[in-house]
Amino acid sequence: MHAVVYERHGGPEVLEYRDVPDPSPANGEVLVDVEVAGVNFRDVYERDGREYALQPPAIVGVEGAGTVVETGQRVAWLGVPHSYAERVAADPGRLVPIPDDVSFDVATAALLQGMTAHYLVFDSYPIQKGDWVIVHAAAGGVGLLLTQIAKLVGGCVIATASTDEKAQLARDTGADEVLGYEGFAERAREIAGGEGVAAVYDGVGRTTFYEGLKALRPFGHMILYGASSGQPDPLQLMLLAKSGSLYVQRPTLQTHTRTPELLRDRARKVFELVTQGTLKIRIGARYPLAKARQAHEDLGARKTTGKVLLLP
Repeated sequence: MHAVVYERHGGPEVLEYRDVPDPSPANGEVLVDVEVAGVNFRDVYERDGREYALQPPAIVGVEGAGTVVETGQRVAWLGVPHSYAERVAADPGRLVPIPDDVSFDVATAALLQGMTAHYLVFDSYPIQKGDWVIVHAAAGGVGLLLTQIAKLVGGCVIATASTDEKAQLARDTGADEVLGYEGFAERAREIAGGEGVAAVYDGVGRTTFYEGLKALRPFGHMILYGASSGQPDPLQLMLLAKSGSLYVQRPTLQTHTRTPELLRDRARKVFELVTQGTLKIRIGARYPLAKARQAHEDLGARKTTGKVLLLP
């Protein structure tokens, strides 16, 4: 079969499309034919060795959708290593059934990023009706879904975006206000009535984190769920006291889906929003699996919006 392998950690150039042996299921695993693999910033962290990294050589990726070889069941998954491939060996506990009216593409696009957006809104900081919140990188895969779910529960969204095109996409998705990144905290406080926003949902990291703290109201929540620009500098905890008794959290989807029951329950809730038409899934780009390196280059250069997919 074909897969995308890295022999060492580094930039997109370390990704190689090559022939590799088919996986051999073990310890109750099942073999799955991959129809779609999802591309995420966590894959970038794995590739360059920051987080989630496997010991090279390894096949990158953990998300996708396809068909169980033995049963023909349509499934999607999260947390299955080596997913940038034509086949994977998967722990059945990491597989979720795909509803009949949801395509492989949409299932992949909805799963990791949809569940991330879902726990951010309902668990990390449960948005109350009328709360002003900031959603960074609002035209990205998580940002578009996060904005929609925040609006669904009655939140008021201040989106950030780096280009006019992305700003318009955020507005079309439901953002109440859209700002650029420079000096966003002061403007966000003004929009929120002067005291500040209830929460900042930050998947950017280094370039936005400390500015985001300035945007929070007393007892506000800084939710750092990713770090596409790199990890923030170390935080002096007394800054949280001086800034209004703030909360900071670094959640992960792994924690929120740590058992098969939690995973399937969260996935079911996201798929219900999709099938009801409440949650619109935007697939920003599809690349052949052989072009995984290009997909990573475009993701890192912020050339993509919505979900990025690889097609074996």
